[in-house]
Amino acid sequence: MGIVSSNAPENDVDESRIKVGKPKKWAAGIPGVAVSLTRGMEQMGAARTVRTLRLLNQREGFDCPGCAWPEPRQADGEHRHIAEFCENGAKAVAEEATKRRVGPSFFAEHSVEELAGKTDYWLGQQGRLTEPMVLREGASHYTPISWDDAFALVAGKLRELADPNEAIFYTSGRTSNEAAFLYQLLVRSFGTNNLPDCSNMCHESSGAALSATTGIGKGSVSLADIHRADLILVVGQNPGTNHPRMLSALERAKAAGAKIIAVNPLPEAGLMRFKNPQKAKGVVGKGTPLADEFAQIRLGGDLAFFQAIGHLLLAQEEAAPGTVVDRAFVDGSTEGFDDYAKQVRDLDWAAVDAATGLPREQIVRIARMIAESERTIYCWAMGLTQHKHAVPTIKEIANLALLRGMIGKPGAGLCPVRGHSNVQGDRTMGIWEKMPEKFMAGLEREFGIKVPRDHGLDTVDSIRAMRDGRGKVFFALGGNFASATPDSSLTETALRSCELTVQVSTKLNRSHVVHGKTALILPTLGRTERDVQASGEQFVTVEDSMSAVHPSRGRLAPASASLRSEVAIVCGLASALLGADHAVPWASLADDYDLIRDRIAGVVPGCDDYNRRVREPDGFVLPHAPRDAREFNGTANGKANFTASPLEFPAIPEGRLLLQTLRSHDQYNTTIYGLSDRYRGIEDGRRVVFVNPGDLTALGFADGEIVDLVSEWRDSERRAEAFRIVSYPTAPGCAAAYFPEANALVALDSVADTSNTPVSKAIVIRLAHRS
Repeated sequence: MGIVSSNAPENDVDESRIKVGKPKKWAAGIPGVAVSLTRGMEQMGAARTVRTLRLLNQREGFDCPGCAWPEPRQADGEHRHIAEFCENGAKAVAEEATKRRVGPSFFAEHSVEELAGKTDYWLGQQGRLTEPMVLREGASHYTPISWDDAFALVAGKLRELADPNEAIFYTSGRTSNEAAFLYQLLVRSFGTNNLPDCSNMCHESSGAALSATTGIGKGSVSLADIHRADLILVVGQNPGTNHPRMLSALERAKAAGAKIIAVNPLPEAGLMRFKNPQKAKGVVGKGTPLADEFAQIRLGGDLAFFQAIGHLLLAQEEAAPGTVVDRAFVDGSTEGFDDYAKQVRDLDWAAVDAATGLPREQIVRIARMIAESERTIYCWAMGLTQHKHAVPTIKEIANLALLRGMIGKPGAGLCPVRGHSNVQGDRTMGIWEKMPEKFMAGLEREFGIKVPRDHGLDTVDSIRAMRDGRGKVFFALGGNFASATPDSSLTETALRSCELTVQVSTKLNRSHVVHGKTALILPTLGRTERDVQASGEQFVTVEDSMSAVHPSRGRLAPASASLRSEVAIVCGLASALLGADHAVPWASLADDYDLIRDRIAGVVPGCDDYNRRVREPDGFVLPHAPRDAREFNGTANGKANFTASPLEFPAIPEGRLLLQTLRSHDQYNTTIYGLSDRYRGIEDGRRVVFVNPGDLTALGFADGEIVDLVSEWRDSERRAEAFRIVSYPTAPGCAAAYFPEANALVALDSVADTSNTPVSKAIVIRLAHRS
C-alpha cells in the first residue's frame, strides 16, 4: 500500500503554543466587535478602518469579498444597518485594504524555495501584491515583468499548444460578473471549455440535484422568506463562522415565531445562542437562543435522516389523509411521487439508526414539526455537498419540500447557502465547463464567433489532466488553487508539471510558490479599490446567494499604480492572444463596463436591460420560475421531479474514524486571518484534530497527544503529520480538522457521484502515534 506524506510547513505544531479552552455556547457579541476593530486597526489604521467599513455592503459602497449572504432589500420593506457586515467580513476587508505591501524588493529578498516553507497564514500576512512578477524556468526568485511582456508570454505559450484543450482556466468566486463574462468569452474564443471553478468543489452537488428536481440549480428563497418562515432547517452548516449575517436573519425569524432545527455532527456556537452586537440584549443581555432542536448526526447520515422523515410524513398522511401531503401541488406540478413513496415506505430503520446515530424519538419529533409547519425552509452548505452521496441527499431534501408544497410559496423553499461572494454570479455568467446550448448559441449570435461545444474539464479532471501531462498551461483568475484542492501532494506535483502557471491575485498565497516551469503573478485591484478606466470610474456587479444582482463600487486608492482590474487583465490578454482584428472589441469593453453589461444583456437569460435595472437601489433579482410561478420548465418533463434513491452512508471500519474538513473562525476559504478559533476554544494553532472523548478512550489515545492522521483510500494511504488531539463533543465515530491542512488526506478519486465534487466530509482515517 502506497503512502503519501504531507509535512507541516515550518513545524506548524508547537505543543507549548496551542491553547485549548472550552467551546463557546454563543456567537458574536462584544468579542465580535472587538476583533473586527482590532484587525482593521492592525491592517488598515484607524481612519482607513472607519472609511472602509462604513461602505461595506451599502448601496453606494462595495460588496463584501467574503460570503454571498444577501443584503436587505427596499422592495421587501426592509432596511440596512449602518454596520451591514459581520466579524469575518470586516476581517476580509482588512486583509484586502491592508497597508502592507509585497513588491519587487520582497521577492528579491525571499527565494521561492524559502517561501514554499512558510505557512499559508504567514504568506497571507505579508500584504498586497504590487507589480507583475515572473519566475523564469530554473530561476530561484520572482523578478518584475511589464504588463505587455506578461501578456505576450502567456499568449505565446498558449499559441504553442497542440490543442486549446491543453490549457486550463480556473476561476475564483471573488470575480465580478463583468470579469467572469469576459473571461469565459476569452476562453471559448480561444477554443476550449476548460473552465473549472471553485463551485466544482463546494456547491456543484446542489446544482446537480436541484437542476434534476426543480429545473434550476439555484435556491428558491429570498431573505424576506427567511424572515417569515415557520420552520427553518439548517443542515451541514456553521453560519456563526461561515455566514455570520445569517444569524441576524435567524434571530428575526425566531422573533416572528419560527422554529429552527440544526442538523450537524458538531455543536456550533452560532446555532446555540446569538448575541447580536447591534442590539442592546446582544451587548449586555443573554442574546437569542436559536436552535429548538439540535440533531447531532453522524457524518454522511443525512440521506438516511431525510428518508426517515419522508417515511414518517407519509405515515402521518395515511393516518389522517389530506393533512400532510399537498395533493393539489403533487398531482398537478410533479412526477415520480409513487416511486418515491414506495422507496421510503420500505425504510430500513436499522440502517437509519446506524447511519444517523440519532434517537428515534428525536427523528419522530422533527418529522412532526415539519408536518405541522406551513412555511418551511431547508438551508444547507458543504456539510451536505461534499459526500459521495451528496446529490441524492439534496434530492431527498427536495422530495420533502415537494411533498409539502414548499416551493413557490412565501416563507418556504430550498436554500443552498453559497460561500464565496460571487460564485453564483460566475456560473450565471458562463463559468462552467458544460454550459447549455442556449447560452453558447447566444455567445455566437452576440459576437459573431464560433465557440466549442465539447464539455471541458472541471476541477478534479483538471488536476488529473495536469498530472497526466494533458494540461500544460494553468491560468487562475483569483483563488488559491494549490490550497483549495484535494490530495495536496498530487495536486502540487500536477501544477509543477505545467509549462506555465499564471495567478491573478491580490495577495501572496501558496499557489504562487507551487508553480509551473515558468510562473507569472498578475496583481489585480481588490473589491475595495477604485477602478478608473478610459471612460471614467467604473463599478462592477455581483450576484448573491439568493439571485439578487447589485453593483459594487470600490472607494479606496489602489494599493499600487501598477494594479489592473480583472476586466483589464482579461481584455489585455485577449488582445495579445486573439489579435486586434478579433470580432470581440476587447479594448472598448475594457474602457467602459457599461458596454460589457450591454453584451451580457444580449446573452444571459434574465439579464435584459441590465444597465438600467442594476442601477435601481438594490439592483434586480434574476428570474426563478419555480420560486416566482411554481413553473418547472427547466426540467425535461416540465414538472418538478420526486426521486427514489437507495439508502447510502459511509461505513466506519473498526479502529477508524470518519473525518470532515472545516474552517476555523479565523479564516475564509483558504485565507487564514489569524490563529484563533474562539468558538471552539482553540488559540495560536491550526494543526488540531477534534475527536469524541469516548473514541479517544476506545482507540487508546489521549487529549493533547500529537499524532499523524492517515487516510485510507482503496490501495493507498495519505498521511498528514503532527496534529494535536483535542477532546471535543463531536458525534461518536467522527472527527474534524481544518482545511487546507487536512486536504492532503482527500484522495483525488474520492468524489461525489454525478457532481465530481471532492469528498472532504467523510474521509476514513486512523490516528497514528508518532515515534
